[in-house]
Amino acid sequence: MNPARAIGLKLISVTLFVVMSALIKAAAEHGVPPGETVFFRSLFALPVILVWLGATGQLGAGLRTGDPLGHLWRGLVGGTAMGLNFAALGILPLPEATAIGFAAPLLVVIFAAMFLGEKVRLFRLSAVALGLVGVVVVLSPRLSTFAGDQMDAAESLGAIVALAGAAAAALAQVFVRKLVQTERTSAIVFWFSVTSTVLSLFTIPLGWVVPSVWDAAMLVAAGLVGGVAQICLTSAYRFAEAGLVAPFDYASMLLALVIGYFVFAEAPTPVVLIGAGLIIAAGVFIIWRERQLGLERGRARKGVTPQG
Repeated sequence: MNPARAIGLKLISVTLFVVMSALIKAAAEHGVPPGETVFFRSLFALPVILVWLGATGQLGAGLRTGDPLGHLWRGLVGGTAMGLNFAALGILPLPEATAIGFAAPLLVVIFAAMFLGEKVRLFRLSAVALGLVGVVVVLSPRLSTFAGDQMDAAESLGAIVALAGAAAAALAQVFVRKLVQTERTSAIVFWFSVTSTVLSLFTIPLGWVVPSVWDAAMLVAAGLVGGVAQICLTSAYRFAEAGLVAPFDYASMLLALVIGYFVFAEAPTPVVLIGAGLIIAAGVFIIWRERQLGLERGRARKGVTPQG
């Protein structure tokens, strides 16, 4: 165990995921559709993942799977989550989309109870309720402007899309929790990129575009950066328990605020900051409570990102 290394790797992964989101946002604002961004993000993560598997000696045994259908479902749900989140990035300010995405860990608690039979005691249920209040706080200005002008209505729809993406990401994490019972983490990481790449091709009839050289470069970079971020995330949980590492996910909010302000000229509203604070407080409490209860979630988190 090496907690300092684990935290360092986690912070690197968080930083890279926010950079990836910024690259995706820039391309989406130039008209690149969500399905196409999922394709680039997934396809160009594969070379990075394969190099990592080869360097760690997992290229052979690490890719074997006894549950191809499970990987297909995880890829379908996770790819959908990715597409919804990327669509939201093209509409909403980066900090707001990030804050709504934090609803995913809260929804995991609910979905795990529904589909995996996990017990949810009063403390965690109260934390989930607090976090969902935070989500409502973030969403409330958008929902109140649904009948406003075209831009307001689009951003209101973007908020709903972001929440749907968080729900899909939470459901994808439930699939991962089932997969880790029989599958290697390396197989989960690799086959997710493969399945989401292939499944994204089915969105071509919805209208892909020929990206500009600059947009194509950003999309390729997003895939490469996302691949490195996934490796850092996976490696972080090898050096410390999940209860120590997981709370650093929320550093992404600070990074999103900085990048949103300096790159996209997006200033967060007080409502977004208050709602994000409630969501983060609830998420940190859930992580702490699970650690206190001795729940072994580290293996499940190894193959999962904040975007699903």
